[in-house]
Amino acid sequence: MAPTVPSAAKSASPSQPSGKSEVADLKQQLRQLAGSRAPDADDQRRDVFKRVISCMTAGIDVSAAFGEMVLCSATSDVVTKKMCYLYVGVHARAHPDLALLTINFLQRDCRDQDPTIRGLALRSLCSLRVRNLVEYLVTPLTTGLKDPSAYVRMIAAVGAAKLYHISATACIDADLPASLKALMLSDPDAQVVANCLHSLQEIWTLEAANSEAAAREIETLYSKPVVFYLLNKIKEFSEWAQCLVLELASKFLPSDNNEIFDIMNLLEDRLQHANGAVVLSTIKVFLHLTMSMTDVHQQVYERIKAPLLTLVGAGSPEQSYAVLCHLHLLVMRAPMLFSSDYKSFYCQFSDPSYVKKLKLEMLTAIANESNTYEIVTELCEYAGNVDVPIARESIRAVGKIALQQYDVNAIVDRLLQFLEMDKDFVTAETLVLVKDLLRKYPQWSHDCIAVVGNISSKNIQEPKGKAALIWMLGEYSQDMHDAPYVLESLVENWDEEHSPEVRLHLLTAVMKCFFKRPPETQKALGATLAAGLSDTHQDVHDRALFYYRLLQYDPAVAERVVNPPKQAVSVFADTQSSEMKDRIFDEFNSLSVVYQKVCDIENFKYGHCLLVSLADFQYHIITN
Repeated sequence: MAPTVPSAAKSASPSQPSGKSEVADLKQQLRQLAGSRAPDADDQRRDVFKRVISCMTAGIDVSAAFGEMVLCSATSDVVTKKMCYLYVGVHARAHPDLALLTINFLQRDCRDQDPTIRGLALRSLCSLRVRNLVEYLVTPLTTGLKDPSAYVRMIAAVGAAKLYHISATACIDADLPASLKALMLSDPDAQVVANCLHSLQEIWTLEAANSEAAAREIETLYSKPVVFYLLNKIKEFSEWAQCLVLELASKFLPSDNNEIFDIMNLLEDRLQHANGAVVLSTIKVFLHLTMSMTDVHQQVYERIKAPLLTLVGAGSPEQSYAVLCHLHLLVMRAPMLFSSDYKSFYCQFSDPSYVKKLKLEMLTAIANESNTYEIVTELCEYAGNVDVPIARESIRAVGKIALQQYDVNAIVDRLLQFLEMDKDFVTAETLVLVKDLLRKYPQWSHDCIAVVGNISSKNIQEPKGKAALIWMLGEYSQDMHDAPYVLESLVENWDEEHSPEVRLHLLTAVMKCFFKRPPETQKALGATLAAGLSDTHQDVHDRALFYYRLLQYDPAVAERVVNPPKQAVSVFADTQSSEMKDRIFDEFNSLSVVYQKVCDIENFKYGHCLLVSLADFQYHIITN
């Protein structure tokens, strides 16, 4: 038998180092390489730096090698420089006392002949975020904004915003915002212009709370010269920068209609852009500029329809979901907009559940007299879907369309057919919808009750479905021959029913049935009240006690309270007010539309940055 190798003899993988001995070994190698002029010294430094970064990535504390890393930073190899800057940026915040060691070599690299190294060094210097080192940032930033290399100027523009967050006083005293504004209006490089605009918006928005001058500067950003200057250069910008400029244009207040049409002409081709964020940003500009022009606003709706539908069908599921959220918001404001394009919202087999759910909401929203039959037919196909949540949503969608008074006759027949599918969740959802339909259309009670009366309560397990059936048993007990006996059997199984909702409905249904068919229900009523009075749930106990005392006081009064004449429900309450929808519309192309909630701007560090596209959010993550 071969000898077993002890586990302790296994050596750790070089790519996954661990232990203090490894860090000590790295420090020793870095000391030997510091100042070495051997031909292969740069290659050796790169290999050691890779091992240091590997340790850091694995979660090992390599801050003990900080001094040695700084000593080895004197190299012309760009890859080694990048790794050194990464190391310094991570450990300088945790060890601010050691960060001072990096200032000399970072300032030296800021004056390097290679613009790549100058830019990397300036970015690392601004990323130290140590308040005690602020005085060393101002001069490199001021010089960087005037650098002949566009890459360095781009880094310096973002660095000014970083400096403001470390020390607002130092940034303002150095007059960096004025330099950024001058650079924004004169620099030939589009990315530099975009970074200057981003930093200025961030600095002046935060500064405006304490300075009237900053508030005036923000107004200058939204002035006609600045907005038109940026819009004329928009084709030169990156996708993120285009979104930034378009967000600025959406806040511009034109003085007359000619300016509105000029902006729309400039941005017409942006509606065909391949990037969804650019298209949505452009649509926001069009919608906001034409709010006061009713005819033009309607034409804008027609114009943006094709780009939006293209984005839904061509993008990833995540992009489709975001675009569908915006489409749903537009449909709420103009229901006829997509009524002829309902087939674009049919669910595909490959669609994820969250996209299917939103498409069902869209189909419900755009249903009208001309397309109801086709939409309901499609929704009925989804009722047998293997994805149970989507099947539930499709049944609810059919009911919502019926409540909108579109072809009620055919829809009621479809709903009643669902009860024959012999699936618990389908039966439960259908019963809830039939209950709502009867509240709005009492004239359909005869057809509905004829089918519902054949359903056994023992086959319904979901509380909301059983509660809906019990409601109908009480409300239409005079038309359902077996209603008193079905209710009596439910009362006998009172202790087995764990849902307070069902027990509450049962109390009321038995009371209603008693006033319509007293002889057959008297026994069940006594048992129900006794069970309710001994129930441990407070609401059930209180309702049973209320009914008992009401009957004890005067049965005629009890009948008027429990079973009064009812009027048909004309409109069901909307879950979202029109004011809330308008506020969400004002935040078009933001996460507010996706979450269906208005932003609370005071809860965010960057006041205006909540209302940004996903591209802007991604840029924050990258640059910070």
